[in-house]
Amino acid sequence: MYDLIIRQAKCPDGSLTDIAIRDGKIAATGQLDSGATATHILDLHGQVYASAGWIDSHVHCYIKSPIYHDEPDLIGVASGVTTVVDAGSTGANDVDDFYQLTRAAKTNVLAFLNIARTGIVTQNELADMNQIDKAAVRDAITRNPGFIIGIKARMSSSVVGKNGIKPLERAKAIQQENNDLPLMVHIGNNPPDLDEITDLLTSGDIITHCYNGKPNRILSPEGVLRDSVKRALSRGVLLDVGHGSASFSFEVARLAIAQGIVPHTISSDIYCRNRVTGPVHSLATVMSKFFTVGLSLEQVIECVTCNVADALRLPSKGRLEVGADADLTLFEIQHAPKVFVDSEGQSVTGEQLLVPLAAVVAGVALLTDEGKSNHVFEV
Repeated sequence: MYDLIIRQAKCPDGSLTDIAIRDGKIAATGQLDSGATATHILDLHGQVYASAGWIDSHVHCYIKSPIYHDEPDLIGVASGVTTVVDAGSTGANDVDDFYQLTRAAKTNVLAFLNIARTGIVTQNELADMNQIDKAAVRDAITRNPGFIIGIKARMSSSVVGKNGIKPLERAKAIQQENNDLPLMVHIGNNPPDLDEITDLLTSGDIITHCYNGKPNRILSPEGVLRDSVKRALSRGVLLDVGHGSASFSFEVARLAIAQGIVPHTISSDIYCRNRVTGPVHSLATVMSKFFTVGLSLEQVIECVTCNVADALRLPSKGRLEVGADADLTLFEIQHAPKVFVDSEGQSVTGEQLLVPLAAVVAGVALLTDEGKSNHVFEV
């Protein structure tokens, strides 16, 4: 007897599978016996895709943040996303409050801790080196095991002021003193120069905003990958999209992907304003843009499931395997012309749009608005 059986789900590779869930975990996959019983049975009739639950590894959802904020469940389960990771909205001063505020969310909420004590309450949190308190970071991580899964350093001129590369040097020292937690590094306008940034990064570090169109981008003026970035990738540094309001260029993504420089993870950098007015709108929208620059459905889904789980050391998430958390995203693909806009104001017309219909979190199915009107879910 299972809690939930999902029958005839379509996998991203086009095959069909059944999925059985018990006690918040995946208990069986493949073709289940026709006599298998469950409290709830959902038959997708091979018409709806199922993947491991989508993980958005770069969001801003600390509702008290004065600059970037949103409701976790609006950018989470209501959008088909089962886990969101806040990317440095909070530092040691307020991460405990952030943790408490998100315990009632239906979405799994995790956090990168900003190396600045204040988090992002102004745009220049690393202009004062006194904001970086190693002991405060260590204590915050100790107080919040399983919630703080990494640290965040925003390395662009508007953030670091006259400090250049120094905050990143401090971030690397903090990382080494805290079990080499994943480090996410925001790149934008220089100084510091991207070459300085990438030369400090080591295996597992994450460059977010990897396809931004600013002068300090990963491509040279001739459109080829910078040597420093090439060296970083060879060391195991990872590329994250982090679309956001000002950090994604179709042209840069297209040129990079054509050279085989594919993202390891696709994330939205979503908050209330770019969710409502664009150009982000949702993780699904950001994912759909990658069909227009050369990625397949399987590649896109890997970028929000297994790749993220590996990068953030979340072994129970990201895969439809027995014993994994029963977090799933059910979705369909609409085939129709759709105009997508990047952060540079450039538009591209795509032919495929990912439409999430339900998020399953710990075995509990939560329909999106599109899912509520889909006939497949009618009993």
